Amino acid sequence: MPKISAGLINLNYETSGEGEPLLLIMGFGMSGAAWLPMIPFMRDFKCIYFDNRGTGNSDQPDGPYTVAAMAEDASNLLAALDIPRAKIYGVSMGGMIAQELAIRHPEQVVKVVLGCTSPGGPHAKPAEEEVIAKLTEGFKLLPADPEKAFDMIMPTLYPPEFVTAHPELKQLMIEGSKLAPPTPPETVDRLIVGLEQFDAYDRLPRIKCPVLIVHGDSDVLVPAQNATTIKSQVPQAELFMIENAGHGYQAADPVGVHKRIVDWLKN
Repeated sequence: MPKISAGLINLNYETSGEGEPLLLIMGFGMSGAAWLPMIPFMRDFKCIYFDNRGTGNSDQPDGPYTVAAMAEDASNLLAALDIPRAKIYGVSMGGMIAQELAIRHPEQVVKVVLGCTSPGGPHAKPAEEEVIAKLTEGFKLLPADPEKAFDMIMPTLYPPEFVTAHPELKQLMIEGSKLAPPTPPETVDRLIVGLEQFDAYDRLPRIKCPVLIVHGDSDVLVPAQNATTIKSQVPQAELFMIENAGHGYQAADPVGVHKRIVDWLKN
């Protein structure tokens, strides 16, 4: 992946495909390479995916890594690539960054998909403390012991019956994690501090572009109530709730889910 100066830091990014620009923003602790399994479904766009600060091969400045700062990174990346306007798709923490980007820089955002995300602040429905603890500990353990790490992370991303029915998933995730340098434990801590400060609820009505909210109804990491909360603040938004899907909702029906998202992005 090439690097480019985006504001005050260097971001690692990659592009794939031809067509309208689609900026893909990944979630907590994951590099941009985590988009690779989904890229084939979005081949009609020029997909731009990148490593958020502190992950992959992007710079790792001092923290905290606030959502506002990461939204500015995304904005600066588009400017550096000479892309005046783009469609945006963010998942989880990436969905928070996408909210912030649409609020702060509406002139850069054509339309936005908010996947498995939260408005933050007191109006958000948090995960159970045990779920957050498993995710955090799993990410910190990932560089040293991927097997044990994914045993902790997977139940936060998928319903237990899905994990049982797909024993191959763990090995696929382990192999996928090798596509980029492991996320340092200090990045995990810096992200947590930044996420605790995020609250877009009162500012969400400022988002005037078309919005598609996508969520799994069995998400334990970002409970589905957050999707309806965002919808209540963005009246023009559409809500696509996926039955029996967890935080990694794409896995529930890869073809069907992506067809719905891509069709919406095209229209």
